[in-house]
Amino acid sequence: MYVAKAELAKALRDYVGRETPLYHAERLSEYYKSINNGNGPDIYLKREDLNHDGSHKMNNALAQAMIAKRMGCKSMVTATGSKQHDLATTATCAKLALECTVFMANFVLKVMDNEFLSSRK
Repeated sequence: MYVAKAELAKALRDYVGRETPLYHAERLSEYYKSINNGNGPDIYLKREDLNHDGSHKMNNALAQAMIAKRMGCKSMVTATGSKQHDLATTATCAKLALECTVFMANFVLKVMDNEFLSSRK
């Protein structure tokens, strides 16, 4: 089962915010050239942080959810160790009307509880 390239490209553009730009890190490039007698790389950074969810996680989550939908699935299940992955998965499931179950490790929940409590002070 696959998702048409054009369909995925449109969804990535409209829902995720791609294509994200390449940024020439001039000062970092100059630094590496200066410590290597002028021989160093030109360094470019792919700005996935500019996606609507702030990370690259949505790229894969959206494609996986589209495939699940096309296969006739009604729900998705995922496990996460990062909040960005579960956010991307639940957001794409919501967009495509799929139910979503997220399993999280206890340490992730403790970190989230601590962040929540510290933000309430």
